[in-house]
Amino acid sequence: MSNRSNRVLVPQAKEGLNRFKMEAAREVGVGLKEGYNGDLTSRENGSVGGQMVKKMVESYEQGLK
Repeated sequence: MSNRSNRVLVPQAKEGLNRFKMEAAREVGVGLKEGYNGDLTSRENGSVGGQMVKKMVESYEQGLK
């Protein structure tokens, strides 16, 4: 059994996660495309992930109010 930490726990959510990732990439100005993105730097990929986390935290905080 593989011990992958980036697996989607709910397969039906995969498309939503991809849309969310593309939206975050547009917001930070990273040219993310469908499929292979190995030409992007670690900094670019990290900024997309950071933006996703930022938006998730903001959404959670709004739910607390």
